[in-house]
Amino acid sequence: MSTVTTAPPTPARQAVPGPSLVRLIGVELRKLGDTRAGRWLLASIGLIAAVIVALQLRFVDDAAQTFSNFFTASLAPVALLLPVLGILSITAEWSQRTALTTFALVPRRERVVVAKLAAVLLAALASVLVSLAVAAVGTLLAGITGGAGSWDFDWTLAGHAAVFQAINVLIGAGFGLLLLNTPLAIVTSLLLPTVWGILSAMIAALHGPARWLDTSITMEPLLGADMTAGQWGRLGVSLLVWVAAPLAAGMARTLRREVH
Repeated sequence: MSTVTTAPPTPARQAVPGPSLVRLIGVELRKLGDTRAGRWLLASIGLIAAVIVALQLRFVDDAAQTFSNFFTASLAPVALLLPVLGILSITAEWSQRTALTTFALVPRRERVVVAKLAAVLLAALASVLVSLAVAAVGTLLAGITGGAGSWDFDWTLAGHAAVFQAINVLIGAGFGLLLLNTPLAIVTSLLLPTVWGILSAMIAALHGPARWLDTSITMEPLLGADMTAGQWGRLGVSLLVWVAAPLAAGMARTLRREVH
């Protein structure tokens, strides 16, 4: 009588959990400095803030050499670079042809996009810390060289500065998601607001809408310590147009686009 042997049952495959969002954010933070362009851009943020303070120490009246003035003056030049950082963080996957690998490892593309957005937001907040540090150095030097060297500072301004820089980097990320092309996204993010600002200044009928839609107007109060409810409302409306809409449309495009 033959004996039939039964093979041992094959153990069920256990699903391997994907990387956590915290780990993805860490990866995206490293990616910001992986390329030569990214490294130079990050270095330029600190360098520009330092140059602005140095120019103030050389050419600004002694009475105006205060911590608050040093800090505020460094924000706008840095804000010009942050949209480019937001764009590069998104479009680098497509320009360097790494999107196939990234989305193969993390099939849920929305998690990758969220990690990228979180990474650039952290970079924007870090730029505010750099501005604070450079302003502190400038204030110390002003006190030594005969300037006012005043440390009086309304910390509400620091919070407004964080919002200001976060908006700038998200505007760039939104255009990057929408266009997925580095040169086109950079040109468009710079050109569209400029053209809109020129048209709204030239055409009387656009003066009213510009108070709600022109970010150069709605974001200006963030460079001060006081903002009214009306100013916050106008800022929110402009962000719907220049941040929320590009991010939503860009997310939809990124989720559907074929990766080659």
